[in-house]
Amino acid sequence: MSRSRRKQEAPDLGILAGRTLFALQRQLFAELAEQGHPDVRPRHGAVLAYLDEAGSRATDLATLSGRHKQVIGTLVDELVELGYVERRPDPADRRAKLIVPTERGLDHMARSDAVIAAMEAAHAQAVGEPAYAEFKRVFKLVAERLSSGGET
Repeated sequence: MSRSRRKQEAPDLGILAGRTLFALQRQLFAELAEQGHPDVRPRHGAVLAYLDEAGSRATDLATLSGRHKQVIGTLVDELVELGYVERRPDPADRRAKLIVPTERGLDHMARSDAVIAAMEAAHAQAVGEPAYAEFKRVFKLVAERLSSGGET
């Protein structure tokens, strides 16, 4: 059996994770575009998915998303230009800046959460609530293990 055929019949973790991510992004960003947010791209998720409503430091966004601080800085620049976030002085440390969502950013974040919740509910209904809950539990464990550098 060819390698390609084996990968189709028994996809590995990387293939499954990639398929899941890309399909989720296609659906999420198509729905967000229909709801008034056509200018946000999947790359912006490194900021918007982790952004606290009260604001977050760029270093925290980098840590949470697994991206370099410079990448987060570029994405924040783009989101500032698009009107989704703004930089404000951090009240806890005036030398630091907080990335704070604007009203447009808050709307995007709320809509994104709702779309993801609806997608998850549909998957849970399709495969059964217990099976979906177990899938998420195990997937989270695997993701945490990989993020912490756990050995295979």
